[in-house]
Order: sequence, then C-alpha cells, then structure tokens
Amino acid sequence: MNNFSFYKGCKAFYCLFFLGCFLSSSFVLASNSLRQQQPNLSQKLVQGSITDGTNPLPGVTIAIKGKANSATISDHTGQYSMIAANSDTLVLAFIGFKTALVPVNNRQTINVVLQYDVMALQEVRVNAGYYTVKESERTGSISRVTSKDIEIQPVTNVLAAMQGRMAGVDITQQTGTPGGGFDIKIRGQNSLRSDANSPLYVIDGVPYSSDPIGSSQTSTPYPSFSSPLNGINPDNIESIEVLKDADATSIYGSRGANGVVLITTKKGKKGKTSFSISSSTGVGKATTFLKLMNTQDYLAMRRQAFINDGLTQYGPRDYDINGTWDQNRYTDWQREILGGTSQINDVQGSASGGSEKTQFRLGGNYHQESTIYPGDFRYKKGGAQLNVNHVSEDNKFRFAFSGGYDSQNNKLPSFDLSSVVRFIPPNGPALYNADGSLNWENGTWQNPLRNLNAEYRSKTNDLIANTVLSYEIIDNLTVKGSFGFTDLHTIETRTVPSTIYNPIFNVSSDRSVIYQNNTDRSSWIIEPQINYERTLGKGKLDVLLGGTFQNQVTSTLYQLGAGFISNSLIYNLSAAKSVLVTNNDETQYKYQAFFARANYNLQQRYILNLTARRDGSSRFGPGNQFATFGAVGAAWVFSRESYLQESQWLSFGKIRASYGTTGNDQIGDYQYLNTYSTTGVNYGGTVGIQPSRLFNPDFGWEINKKLEFALELGFLQDRIFTTASWYQNRSSNQLVGIPLPGTTGFPSIQSNLDAEVENKGLELTLRTVNFNNTDFKWSTNFNISFARNKLLRFPGLEGSTYSQQYRIGQPLNINILYQYKGVNPQTGVYEFEDYNNDGNLTIADDAKVLSNLNPKFYGGLQNQLTYKRCSLDFLFQFTKQKKRTYPLGLAGVMSNQYRKINDSWMQPGDNAPYQIFTTGYNFDAVLADYYYSTSSATVTDGSFIRLKNIAFSYNLPLLLKETNCKIIIEGQNLVTFTKYEDGDPESIPGFLPPLKVITAGVQLTF
Repeated sequence: MNNFSFYKGCKAFYCLFFLGCFLSSSFVLASNSLRQQQPNLSQKLVQGSITDGTNPLPGVTIAIKGKANSATISDHTGQYSMIAANSDTLVLAFIGFKTALVPVNNRQTINVVLQYDVMALQEVRVNAGYYTVKESERTGSISRVTSKDIEIQPVTNVLAAMQGRMAGVDITQQTGTPGGGFDIKIRGQNSLRSDANSPLYVIDGVPYSSDPIGSSQTSTPYPSFSSPLNGINPDNIESIEVLKDADATSIYGSRGANGVVLITTKKGKKGKTSFSISSSTGVGKATTFLKLMNTQDYLAMRRQAFINDGLTQYGPRDYDINGTWDQNRYTDWQREILGGTSQINDVQGSASGGSEKTQFRLGGNYHQESTIYPGDFRYKKGGAQLNVNHVSEDNKFRFAFSGGYDSQNNKLPSFDLSSVVRFIPPNGPALYNADGSLNWENGTWQNPLRNLNAEYRSKTNDLIANTVLSYEIIDNLTVKGSFGFTDLHTIETRTVPSTIYNPIFNVSSDRSVIYQNNTDRSSWIIEPQINYERTLGKGKLDVLLGGTFQNQVTSTLYQLGAGFISNSLIYNLSAAKSVLVTNNDETQYKYQAFFARANYNLQQRYILNLTARRDGSSRFGPGNQFATFGAVGAAWVFSRESYLQESQWLSFGKIRASYGTTGNDQIGDYQYLNTYSTTGVNYGGTVGIQPSRLFNPDFGWEINKKLEFALELGFLQDRIFTTASWYQNRSSNQLVGIPLPGTTGFPSIQSNLDAEVENKGLELTLRTVNFNNTDFKWSTNFNISFARNKLLRFPGLEGSTYSQQYRIGQPLNINILYQYKGVNPQTGVYEFEDYNNDGNLTIADDAKVLSNLNPKFYGGLQNQLTYKRCSLDFLFQFTKQKKRTYPLGLAGVMSNQYRKINDSWMQPGDNAPYQIFTTGYNFDAVLADYYYSTSSATVTDGSFIRLKNIAFSYNLPLLLKETNCKIIIEGQNLVTFTKYEDGDPESIPGFLPPLKVITAGVQLTF
C-alpha cells in the first residue's frame, strides 16, 4: 500500500524530502525539455497540470495539432510545459481517457481535466503470457486486477489482493497469523490429489514455484506448510492476469491445467525523475470470538454432569468445581489471550523516470507486523526491486530487465493459541503471579502462556530476475530471448524448550528439543521466441514460435537436536547432545517444450487463435515424458458489423468460444522410479537403506479438456458492460495412489487411473459507470460465479481406499456422514440412523449422508466514488456455502463449551437440541458425542457477506508545483454478516481468523 505517515516524528521525512529535491535537480536521468529552438515572437511558454478531476495524470501526451515533433509528456505530478503559439491547439491523449483538444487562446497556464473514456478500456492490452492482446480482441478468458485496486489494500500476500475481485477465482484465507497462506482454486478442483490443484505463477515471464517450503515438524503455527508467495510485495505489482480457459492456458501446456496467474511488476515511465515515499501505520484485531459459557453457566453444567452420572463427590483433580479454584472468578480467555492488538507499519519508496528510449524504476519496501498474542512476536519483510527498459535509436533492439530481492523474518509462537483458549474453564487461575512469573497454581493447571516459550522462527530470502532481449530483423519479424533465474533460501525452526513445563517437575534443558528445516530452491529458464506479423488479405496474421528450457533444483535438510546444556544454546545444533537428520535430499526437475501460436484477425471482427505446445517433463517415465497440448479459440465482434455500427444503445458486442487441452505434472519428482531412502537407524555402525517406492514405467500425464462459450456486451458507450461465460472442464487420467496388497510391502503405487473429474460453471460480470463528470465519478464492478464439481468416473471405487472419500456423480469436496435424528427424549442421548438395523454404527454401512462443502456461488461487489480531491473505494465479498461446525468435545467434562449448550437435555421427556451432560462415565453419551462430530448435525449454513476492503483518500491542495501529497485510510475485513456461530465462516476452524485491519498513512510524490 503506497501510504506515508509521520509515524515516530518527521525527521526522517525531512531528510528524505531534501535528499530527493537535491537528487531530482542534480542527478536527473531524463527530463522533458523544451524544444531546443528559438521561439518566434508569436510563440510562448505554455504550462499547466493535467488531472482526472482528482488525481494528477503522469505520462499524458501533449502535442500541437498539425505540427510534427511537437509532443511532450506530463511528469509524475501531471505538470507539463511546452512552446506554443496563441493560435495553436493542444491535443492531449492518454489511454483510458478521451482525447482532448484545447485551444491556447493567449493563455500561458492551461490546466486540463481529462474525461474517462470507458470504451477505451476495450483497447487496453492485456498480458496473455507470451503475447499481449487488446481487451476487445481476446479470444480467451482472462481476468485482471491492476495496481489501482491492489494499492488500496493493507495486505502482505498477493492472493489476498485478488479476493472477491475476479470471477471464477475462489480464494480462501487459511489463518490470520502473520505469514499464513491462502488456498486458491481457479474454476474448481481438477485433480483427486489435494496438493495438485495449484495454478502456475509467472512473475515477469519467470515461472515461480509455489510448492511449500515448510515441513510438518516446523510449520506448526499454520494449517498448512509455509508458502513462498508471501515474499512477493503486492505494492510492487502493476497488474495480475488470471488465465482460465483452454485458449488462454494451452500455450502453457502441462502446467496450465489449474489456470495461470501472471504477475507483472511496475515499470519506469518516460519523464523527469520522480520520487515517491509513502508510509502507513495501523492496527489489527481478531474479527470474531466464539460465544462460550461464563463461570455461572459452566459450573452449572459441571454440577449437572456429576448428578447425571450418579456421582456424589467431586474428584481430587476436579479443580474447577471441588473448591481448589475460585468459583466466583471469571476470565474470558479468548479476549485475554487473543484480544491483543497487532501493530502494523509499512514504508515504501521508489524512484522512476527516463528518456524516450530508456526508462527505469527502483523501489524498496519494508513491512513490520506484530501479533495479537502476548509477548514480543513479529513478522518482518523487506525488499528491493529494479526495472530497466531500453530501446535502440532505430527502435529495432529492445532490452528489459526486472529483478526483485525479498527477505522475510518471522517469529511466532510455535502453536496457534486459538485452539487452546477455547477449552480453558472460565474460572481458571490467573496467568501470572504477583512477581510477573507464570502462575502454575500449585500444579493444578497447564498455564496456556507456557506455549509462548516454544517459538517458531523462519528466515526466507528470495531472488527473482529476468532479462528479455529482442531484435527486429526485418519489418514485422522479431526474435526474442527471455532469461530468468530464481533463488530461494529458507531456514525454519521450532523449539520445545524445557521452560514449557511446570518448574515443579524440575525439567532441565537436557529435555529441550529443536526442529530445523533448511530448504533451498533455485531455477533457471531460457525461452527463445520468434514473432512474425503481416497483413494477409483483409486481415492481420500474427505467428509466434518458441521454446522453453527449464531446470529446477530443490534441496531439503530436516534435523532434530535434543539435549542442551542451556536453553540459550538451543539454536546451536552443535550444542545438542544428539542430532538426528530426519530427511536430506536433493531433487532436480527438468522441463523443455516447444510452443506455437497463430492468430488471424479479419477486419477486427472475426478472430481465430490457435495454440499448441509439445511438453517434456522429467517427472514421467521413459516413453511418457512428452505430450502435446493445444487449443482453438474464436471470436466474433459483431458490434463492428456495418448494420450495428450506428447503434445508439449497443456499443460493443462479442461472442467467443474455445476448446483445447492442458496437462498437469504436479506430482513431485521421481514418482515413477524405484527409489530408496535411509532407515535412519544405526546397525553395527552402518545406517541402512530401504525401498520407498516401486517402479512404474506407465506413469503418464493428467489431461484436462476445457470448453467455453462467452458473450460480452457493452451498452451506452460501454457505460454498462457485462460478460457471461459458461465453461466445462474435464480432467482425466488421474494420478493417484493405487492400493496394493500388504504382501508387497507398499500401501500403494502412484499410477494413472481412468477416473474423470468435471468442473462446470457460469461466470457473470457487470461494470457500470453510474456518474462521470468533472467533479463526481462513480463506477461499480460486480462479479458472481456459479461452480459445480463432479466425479464422473472412478473404476473400482467401492473396493478402493477412496470408497469413504468419494462418490460417483458427487463433488470431490464432500463429507460422508451419519444421519443425525435428534436427542432421544427418554435417554437424553444423540440418535443416528442405523440403515442396516444391526444395532451398530459403522462408516461403511451407516454413513450415507453426502454433504457438499463447495460454494454454491461466490463473488464480489466493488464501488469506486470520486468527488473532487476525495476518493472512496469499498468491496463486499460474498459466498454461499455449507460449512462444518466446530464441536468442543464432550459437554460436562473439565472443558468450556458453547453458550448454546445450556439448552441441553435435563430429564426424561425433554425435547432438547443437545444431549445429556456427562463427566465421561456415561458410555452411551460418550460414544454418541463421537458420532455427533461426524454426523449431519455438524453441517450448517456457512454463507457470509464481508466488507472486505474500504479505502478513503484525499489529495492535499499543496502550493508546491511538482509535489503531490495524499492522505489514505484503509480497512480490511471490517464487518462480516453471517449465521455461522462457530467462529469465522472463511478460515479453518481451530486457527486464528483473518484480522480486522485499519491503517492510515500519507503518500508523497515529488
């Protein structure tokens, strides 16, 4: 987020400001100069500013009508100056705005407000990966988010910036813990394997591996392993394009089955060197807490449980009720431990500019965020980015370089405390003694803050660089080479020190343990390309040929150290009494491909796009390493037909369709080979090896066949623009673990199964320009997606290990549950449907209820309002879905419960929603509670509408001519409307929900 605040004083700001002024006047790489000629007496200096009514517009071209070589451009503050005669007319042009003709008329200062041209949005070129295409002429399905939407969000993960803004892109935040991950599905789940549905990420032309860099032993604060995507700075992104259908993704072949996410970073623009400094500060709070019992309700539940079990005396370990603990004490443990405030600080800076032939941009960022937990825990990240573009004098040779280096440093508790505080009795003891030490209350409880001594730390350094060289050999024939490199290093540790135990047990540092994960990943890619364009008949032919050569090496080292002289040495493995290497391997992934594209555009009305790719991957066995993928896309821009060009109401109309195939090689390396691993056991001075995988020479590709039809319509000069897309994707040749007999020594073998998964859906978008005048502008963007997922075919499903996971004709994301009947009025125990009437409940015979947990629909509603110098932008995200509740276990034991559990069965004849309280002695109730947690009773409405983002900005009316200052206030996850009662409806139960974040700052450009 590009903001600036006077956080902790103004001295740093003044230093940077005067330094920037000095640099901009003494070391200017490029500037707009007046034409070097002596003006005649009728000519004079004309200057002024160009805005959109609120914000300055840099990069606007200003020329004199009818005079060649007279153009200049506006600088970063929208200022311009040029020599013109009194009789001249200025022509101002800028993408997305209407061209303005302004007579000079004896004026020396001419300020211009450009009007948005909504129809010009169809002429914006969209990044399609290996090529760009006009929005109006694309044949594929591509969704786009620009920096205008990204910068107004106080987020640290690139996926968070996309939530609710794209049709067909379902993004879920897993946790609110800093550095946590997101789950993304582009048009549903294609593969049976849950870890094989990630899209391909491409950053400035370089494929970026999103494979986890954490391990199960160290990434314990999160629901899933650590993701490298956190290292990408959202504020450095110019645009994000998501490729969805076959026409758009097929050119990526085996890596495009789950969609492609193209990330383009910001580039320099020609003009005087400009500096931008921004800073913001904010706070984060937990969005929701569970509604749990207070002390009075809790103790009443406990006493009733003893009565129900026929127990007349409390046990010596029932500290909450036997008088050991204060029965008048009440602590809301959620607010006590999770009710803290996270402090968030951001600083951004950039310098950009350049001449007509060379442009540059240098940027840097720093982010610091604390947690809502007690203690000094922080997540820090920072980085630097450089982009350089150059064109030779004859415009034949082009050079582009983009590079970014990011560093993350994270320190957290090793476990999410959300899963602990829910169960603590509300009359539990105080956390601290009078002297500030942890209170163990004479050994009667496990102080929850003991877990703060067990720390999770990670350090990640990530480098991404790419160079593109191109040369136009002859007219319309260009050769190009793209050279990319990535290098990632991460060190992740989790400690289990002796200080997590009650001192009364005298546990020394000799029992302390550390888990360590070292992961390194580097890759290079070379992509030679040749592009040819020519006029053919009444149309234009565009042909692209290219190749890809990629190599990726990943090395991992997992270690465990135990027994230390002192806990202060716990991060020094050489100080451990014993060190165990649990895993140490290096994998190499090689990939090569040849691709082609042919596009024919006839009179800008009839468009045909053909793509093909021949892929080779080292992840498949001999004879199966290569596969061919392709697609055909077509579009008819019927609004450009002669009989519709004069239409007063229809400004744009297009029908497009595509069909093709993509592949999926997200299976890990060496899966087809006979492999061995070390036993880790020293026998007779030798550590042995053991077989870990069987050879499968028939290991092949997953194939995804995609079909799409779409309609795009613009009305009233595109002030109303809508799209409707219907798609059907079928993924076959599924790679899964085929069960093997126990006599083989292996539970399964990775192989292709003749199973088929279908994703079908409808995506609708609507963009309206409600008002568009000089002072007030208001536009609305709406998107909604209806998606259906279905398992079409799975031979031998009933006899496989997947028989209790999938059903033919049902979605992959189903839960197979017992049918809940209610509470027996006489016994007070939960009852369930016994389908075979054998008196026993078993999963195979009695779990018959299929609960679909996929969203029925999801989307977002965004409004952008501008009045003079003020701007307001807000986004509502919504999802219609079913969700599982989060039971807290047996009601009546020494553990807190939901407040709604008060409405439980008390005596024969009661019709209550919850069963009898028990301390654990009622076996029928204990067993019924287990069945309840896996029954249809736990499925409820998890739909929600969330005010995902709101941003307000105000441009200060400064007297400084080339300085712009903007004040910005932003909020994230502010309000959620939902019927779901067991926490946040989006995040994973048992983990910290997304935080409510409010930030304020200032952006200064000079």
